Amino acid sequence: MTGRRERKKLETRKLIVTTAIRLFLAQGYERTTVAQIAAEADVARKTFFNHFPSKEDVLFADVERYYYDAALQVVAERGPDEPIPDLLLRIYELGVARELAVDSPFHDTDADTLERLNELVLSVPALQARSQRVWFDLVRRIAEALADAYPELDLVTAGAAVGALLGAAQGAVQSAVQGEAGKDRDEYLAAAGRGVDLVMRGLRTL
Repeated sequence: MTGRRERKKLETRKLIVTTAIRLFLAQGYERTTVAQIAAEADVARKTFFNHFPSKEDVLFADVERYYYDAALQVVAERGPDEPIPDLLLRIYELGVARELAVDSPFHDTDADTLERLNELVLSVPALQARSQRVWFDLVRRIAEALADAYPELDLVTAGAAVGALLGAAQGAVQSAVQGEAGKDRDEYLAAAGRGVDLVMRGLRTL
């Protein structure tokens, strides 16, 4: 069970994220400063930097803070003789669970805001570059852990497997976002699931 102090930290972190998102979408990413975010969230600048290294990390820090370590733990604690595809599927489902978690900064974000955030990331060079770095680092770290856990799996194949699975989910969601407007979070998750189901047919050959 999460203690009171940790819950308070998570609440503050979530407040900073939701405040930053509101300002980014209202006045643009470049025009929004850390000082503005902190003031609007009624926290000190030091508090902001205790949670996020920089302004751009507000939208991506959860990947490193929660998903990386949790995904690597899944690999480390794999079951005896657990098939590689099953392990990869559990890693993907871990990400879905994080999206739906009540303490996730994006838990209460509606579909329209998610669409606008997606457009923001694609249109701001700093965010676009950060998104790509996060993606490549995510695939690399999980692939390295996977190759270490399964001696029969070389690093190239591990990277291809991880990239295929996560890339299929990401690509399906991007297509859903750019398609018919007004989709809700469940529809985006369903789109990701379709992408994953497609790729899993090939991964079952590992």
